[in-house]
Amino acid sequence: MVVRRHLILLAAAVVTIAPFAWMVVTSLKQFPNVYRLWPLEFEWGNYGEAMAAAPFARYYLNTAVMTLGIVAGHLILDTLAAYAFARLRFPLRNTIFALLVATMLVPTFLTMLPAFDLVVRFGWYDTWAALIVPRLADVFGIVVLRTYMQTLPRELDEAALVDGAGRLRILWRIVVPLCRPALATVAVFSFLFGWNDFLWPLLVTADDATRTVQLGLSVFTSKYGPYPHLLMAGTVTAAVPAVVIFLFLQKALVRGLAGTGSKE
Repeated sequence: MVVRRHLILLAAAVVTIAPFAWMVVTSLKQFPNVYRLWPLEFEWGNYGEAMAAAPFARYYLNTAVMTLGIVAGHLILDTLAAYAFARLRFPLRNTIFALLVATMLVPTFLTMLPAFDLVVRFGWYDTWAALIVPRLADVFGIVVLRTYMQTLPRELDEAALVDGAGRLRILWRIVVPLCRPALATVAVFSFLFGWNDFLWPLLVTADDATRTVQLGLSVFTSKYGPYPHLLMAGTVTAAVPAVVIFLFLQKALVRGLAGTGSKE
């Protein structure tokens, strides 16, 4: 039984990794041999050629600024909202939270047009503000952090209140350090969301000065689609940051997701 389970997990791992392996191998092939199973010679120059074919440095900068802004917004605003729903007592708290969670059921496409209209009215079109501000908070992050905070003993807050600490001081000095696994979970998902987002940047940007790497790859595909080795080289460089972030924070991610499964 154990052997069968391991074989199933191994097969699933192979199926998951195979597309990424193919992408990396293809990025190192020479153009005449691009459809061979294995390259006759590794061509590392494909990466330099791909980077020179489009302003990828600008795309990476734009994506990094947008992603870091989104991650910072989620960590700060989601933490404040989660603490309010988990620790404070106010009228209709549970009702408001239920309505907030219900918004996750609304298709993203229904909210994009009103959000786009606001961006245009504010004069943010084709700016970093359009990429970052409308997505500074996230319901998923609030749910994860609230659930994790509910597992922490309330006696910590009560003792700090007796000592004269305010709510914000309790949050940043006591609750936040204890919520590091949940915060890491929110950070990873926020980073992946921001780095891989395509549709919203497509709506609110029109120039290379603000275009993100995913849009850059789309433009790159239209120009260099007949050259799979260059396309795969650009795709590999776009995937590396997300893979690195996940590898560094995977243990904290697992702890955070496990912590959100328990209740007070």
